[in-house]
Amino acid sequence: MSTLAGTAPLVRLALRRDRILLPTWVAGFALMVTFSAQATMELYPTQISRAQAVAALNDAPALVAFYGRIYGASLGALSLIKMGGIGAALLAVLAFMLVIRHSRAEEEAGRLELVGATVVGRHASLTAAVSVGVGASVAIGGLSALGLIAVGLPARGAVAFGLAWAATGCAFTAVGAFSAQLTAGRRAAVGIAASALGLAYMLRAIGDTTGYDAAGWLSWLSPIGWSQQVRPFAHERWPVLLLLVTFSIVVAVGAYVLSDRRDLGAGLLADRPGPATAGESLSSPMGLAWRLHRGTLLAWAAAFLLVGGTVGGITSDVGGIIDSPQARDFITKLGGTKVLTDAYLALELGMLGSVASVFGMQAAMRMRSEETAWRADLALSTATGRTRWLGSHVVTAVLGTVGLLALGGLASGVAYAAQLGDASAIGEVLLGAAVQIPATCVMVGVVVAAFGLVPRLTTATWGLLVAFMLLGEFGPLFELPQWLMDLSPFGHVPRIPGNELEVVSLLGLALVAVGLIGAGLTAFRRRDLG
Repeated sequence: MSTLAGTAPLVRLALRRDRILLPTWVAGFALMVTFSAQATMELYPTQISRAQAVAALNDAPALVAFYGRIYGASLGALSLIKMGGIGAALLAVLAFMLVIRHSRAEEEAGRLELVGATVVGRHASLTAAVSVGVGASVAIGGLSALGLIAVGLPARGAVAFGLAWAATGCAFTAVGAFSAQLTAGRRAAVGIAASALGLAYMLRAIGDTTGYDAAGWLSWLSPIGWSQQVRPFAHERWPVLLLLVTFSIVVAVGAYVLSDRRDLGAGLLADRPGPATAGESLSSPMGLAWRLHRGTLLAWAAAFLLVGGTVGGITSDVGGIIDSPQARDFITKLGGTKVLTDAYLALELGMLGSVASVFGMQAAMRMRSEETAWRADLALSTATGRTRWLGSHVVTAVLGTVGLLALGGLASGVAYAAQLGDASAIGEVLLGAAVQIPATCVMVGVVVAAFGLVPRLTTATWGLLVAFMLLGEFGPLFELPQWLMDLSPFGHVPRIPGNELEVVSLLGLALVAVGLIGAGLTAFRRRDLG
């Protein structure tokens, strides 16, 4: 029997399982790229304004480290600065999460052993997982290129960007496949792949900020750096794509070699034995929930500190970066105030709120994975009731988002206050982060309500978050109807600093969050597990 026998049915099974999640994220990435390019056309209509913006961005080391260097003053190069850096990293996360989900996670849960007992080759599961990751990456790259062409950007640059994104996704699909062979646990495999991505991003950041100095070559050690060195819309470098393709092939082949050297259900790295008895902290549902989410929350906290400090550190210089009248009008429109620095801070803090919702929703969705893996049955077979079990995950999700926003707001406030020499700015920026909390709780409530009422649609709530984020970022630019933008909970958050605190709106969001959580809890107590 061929080692690839049964690959096609496993691919169909994976696509069937991700029939909601995968199209949502593919469409979300493509729309994000398309709308970003369309928005930039409105902000920088002249070549002079684009050249000034590019010069200002490249002269800000914090922005270069965060997004990458812009290699040309073209409209396409300027509009895709965020997509080439942060966007590529997010695509990498999606790629390695997909392949680990359909390989190592299936093996850990014991389902792969059942499937393997049928006419399925040894490499079929890994090949199916890699095929799904590669297919998603290619779909995102292709749709993004079509979107850029549709808004009027040159086809050559659009194709180069699409290929760069697709190749980046393929590279980290291979990284995910390799990580899945090293450890017996899904979470450990995700941690290894995420560490590889963090290292790649750090190397790219150091290399870009040093430019052509001694450490500039570090950018060429990173797949993220290679993706940006393709330089879409800036005299494209097509041969650089070969680096990404070669890396993908070599790492993927390594994954197949390693898979032949381990037993089913095992990893090449030996598991560290745990203590014989659980600690006192694990004697309660709350302690268990904290233990399950602790590692992820700490990683998010480090990211929020970094992002918050970067945002606050460049706020006082934002006038030099955003100097065209159209760009200033756009920022003040989104920020809700005519003071540019206040509008910029309000806009960025609003984005932090949206991103914090990702953690909150991810933490709340852990309940569904615990249920489908039958671990919830074990916990609920003890004296632990359903209310305490669900409440522990909800409290962890809510407190986690509160802590992330507090860290991001504090880092941003301290950096901004240090530039101004005015410590009072810290409190105002912290307040701007704090007002995001009710909206993030609404998103947690949406997940809890779906988990209780229609558990199969729990992952579909990611689509709502993507839609709300797109409404918040591009709704004012395209002058969408107010009733449509009001559907997003983030549309009811007061823009602070620069505006008055709207207590009524925040209380309304809090009540909606409580109602959604209450509905989910009530439904969960009445339905069957599984």
